[in-house]
Amino acid sequence: MEIQWEKLHAEAVAVMKHAYVPYSGYPVGAAGLAADGTIYTGCNVENSSYGVGLCAECGMISDFVRGGGERLVAFAAVNGNEEPVVPCGRCRQLLFEHGGNALEVAMPRGIMPMSEVLPDGFGPADLTEVPTATFKEVDNG
Repeated sequence: MEIQWEKLHAEAVAVMKHAYVPYSGYPVGAAGLAADGTIYTGCNVENSSYGVGLCAECGMISDFVRGGGERLVAFAAVNGNEEPVVPCGRCRQLLFEHGGNALEVAMPRGIMPMSEVLPDGFGPADLTEVPTATFKEVDNG
């Protein structure tokens, strides 16, 4: 699949303009391309209780899951200046969960595979590689 980065960027810019950022003034828009060609989007939504704000990547992943997306193949996020931004660690983990190492990410210095954006990422396969732990009963007597 040929990725149309200009279109993905434009979708991120369009949704960024809907961001709710009364506290930071830092709008972010995110757009992800699924393997079937569908583009999913999200913007950041702040809250007066700062810790419960939602980042743009969270909104995009929610849209992706709601829409039945199976695998992300490309991702772009932009700031209010319409420039590419780097996903934080939490968001890298969210993206890795749905795109894996092959997900292509638009970073400020160019397109990079997720394997470089999140080296040695932790994913669903890691959960099956370790046997279920058994716990010893503690004698509190």
